[in-house]
Amino acid sequence: MNAGDYFKKSVIETFTARNGLNLDFIISTVIALTIAILLGFLIQFLYKKYYGGVVYSSSFAMTLVGMTILTCSLTLAISSNIVISLGMVGALSIVRYRTAIKDPMDLLYLFWSISIGIIVAAQIYPLAAITMIVMYILVKRFYALKKNGMIYILVIHYEGDVTGAKIMKLLGSQHYQIKSKTMRKENVELTVEFRNKHDNLVVADMINEISGVKDVNLIQYNGEYNG
Repeated sequence: MNAGDYFKKSVIETFTARNGLNLDFIISTVIALTIAILLGFLIQFLYKKYYGGVVYSSSFAMTLVGMTILTCSLTLAISSNIVISLGMVGALSIVRYRTAIKDPMDLLYLFWSISIGIIVAAQIYPLAAITMIVMYILVKRFYALKKNGMIYILVIHYEGDVTGAKIMKLLGSQHYQIKSKTMRKENVELTVEFRNKHDNLVVADMINEISGVKDVNLIQYNGEYNG
């Protein structure tokens, strides 16, 4: 059978066999979509639990569920008939997505949802389970490392060399780096970056109580934006 005969046969099957629908296909589709829904909601739950940004977006979380389901449905449709697959390739080639992904982790979750949808539609359920377990371990490990090594930016306004010496003495217990030091006569602005393994930030309160310190601004830094 040459390529022309194959396409003709596929077209005939599309219109004479009710678009290729049969009992086995319906059962496998229902099973695949059910698993895709469950795994999609599991990805959404993990995204919410291990979200490390500033403002949690519930709409993006629901996008992960929809992405898993739609990818599974699309893959099932493509795998059912070559004519449908060619039509969808042509239709999707003109689609442009302009929503910017600011957090690289959000992009990871999107590809995670798409991958699970494709794997489930291909009915490779053991691979889907292994992928979920591996990704869960990676996300949990990344979250633990990030939680135990928060980076903070400390901006201190003070006056006098004596006050500066007291501040540096308190910072001696931290792993810190001086990012900038701006001096205007007796007034000094000191910017320090330090890593804290715990949520205990007593050092900022202690610095604020030093005589000569005007104000202290503590900012959590995650590499993308301030929070």
